[in-house]
Amino acid sequence: MSEKLVPAQELPPAEGLAPAERLAPGEKLAPTPSHTVGPFYGYALPFPGGGEMAPAGHPGAITLHGYVRDGEGAPVPDALVELWQAGPDGSLAGAGGSMRRDPVTGGFLGRNGVDFTGFGRIATDADGHWTARTLPPGGPAAPAAPYISVCVHARGLLHHLFTRVYFPGNAEANAADPLLASLDPARRETLVATAASPPGTYRFDIRLQGEGETVFLEFR
Repeated sequence: MSEKLVPAQELPPAEGLAPAERLAPGEKLAPTPSHTVGPFYGYALPFPGGGEMAPAGHPGAITLHGYVRDGEGAPVPDALVELWQAGPDGSLAGAGGSMRRDPVTGGFLGRNGVDFTGFGRIATDADGHWTARTLPPGGPAAPAAPYISVCVHARGLLHHLFTRVYFPGNAEANAADPLLASLDPARRETLVATAASPPGTYRFDIRLQGEGETVFLEFR
């Protein structure tokens, strides 16, 4: 039995739906609002142990954690937080830290759990929370203070955002840092982590916009 192709405009309307209105000659449809579809960060970018930048049990390890929130203060449950930093000695020569595939099993090779990587990629949980285990960053050349570079990917962001984490224990260096010194006190506070409990734990929340918005950087 042969099939007959029917032009779309000749198809009967679906049950319960009115037929579409026909446009007058020369009339155009209004554009629909733009929106973002994807990217879907949870599919390929996160990898097991992405926040384990320093070995478990390392005597100098610190915990850095926080929340990613939108302009209304609501948690962002599908964000990615990437961290780059120097080691305690200021060296940038960290061990490999990105996801690797096992060519035999197809599983994850990941990190060796021994070497400091200097790189982390952490997906936020349902509460917008992220956690990394790392080492305190060493200082760059004075007058810059030690910091961790941060990159944020999140829904609704067509361009990822860059910021920094400074630490409260480096008060003298922070006071002389050119970037921090260029900001008013309220804005400066958004770049300095807060010491928390237990010792060696620091909290750094990221506010994408609105009241208390984190200072973000533009590279030129």
